[in-house]
Amino acid sequence: MNIYIGNLNYRVKESDLQQVLEDYAPVSSVKIIKDRETGKSKGFGFVEMENDAAARQAIEELNGADFEGRTMVVKEARPKF
Repeated sequence: MNIYIGNLNYRVKESDLQQVLEDYAPVSSVKIIKDRETGKSKGFGFVEMENDAAARQAIEELNGADFEGRTMVVKEARPKF
């Protein structure tokens, strides 16, 4: 399952996000979206997890949770068109 994570602190690294989500299940990939020109985080990213049940549990428990001083928005990512 692909998970969208928004409202991230701009200092959060991909490894930080992976560490939080690996408490639920192994993570396939983590991608924090960055500005092309500055290389700075845009404050959101995507995490791919193989176990859908664990991914749903992570979404349920982490949505609205405080992480690095910001309240995360965590939900299933919509497919690209």
